[in-house]
Amino acid sequence: MGQKINPLGFRLGTTQSHHSLWFAQPKNYSEGLQEDKKIRYFIKNYIQKNIRISYDTEGITRIEIQKRMDLIQVRIFMGFPKFLIESRPKGIEELQMNLQKEFHYENRKLNISITRIAKPYRNPTILAEFIAGQLKNRVSFRKAIKKAIELTEQAETKGIQIQISGRIDGKEIARVEWIREGRVPLQTIRAQIDYCSYKVRTIYGVLGIKIWIFIE
Repeated sequence: MGQKINPLGFRLGTTQSHHSLWFAQPKNYSEGLQEDKKIRYFIKNYIQKNIRISYDTEGITRIEIQKRMDLIQVRIFMGFPKFLIESRPKGIEELQMNLQKEFHYENRKLNISITRIAKPYRNPTILAEFIAGQLKNRVSFRKAIKKAIELTEQAETKGIQIQISGRIDGKEIARVEWIREGRVPLQTIRAQIDYCSYKVRTIYGVLGIKIWIFIE
């Protein structure tokens, strides 16, 4: 089977669920899909610009959007929500107001809530952002990967696989480096595997980071 299919889409309906929950007519489906994409981009961009976090990551793991005729419910799953609350106590209210103005939600109520992830370093998105921050600071990719694996082991996971591709450490020829620790059964549908694909821009060019985590 190889790795030609997204591990999350491969497990929809078993261990994974959709991040957008709504129904629409076929002619309106593409508009709703683009709206969800813009909402997620707006939220991530707002938090990145307005919140100063001491970690190398924003801590956003995923954003779930539920739509009804009169209500749009947005749930932000974060690994470190206390930085958002402490730095801007009214940050959620401001985000909600700005989002409502941006998309002109006059006849629909918008509600934004934050859910804390119990073990942040079990999530591949947070690990990918951590590795990206290390690579931007010119830390050796092997040291960055080793530290990420240590954080994952402390979070009690069963296995992790990390792959980095591009001009690693500024080498002239692009290559792919990967490392696996523990078990990562990619072909087992019932295995609870989380996955992330992340791009980071460095002074040497764009590097691609892929992370598979076997939770249970």
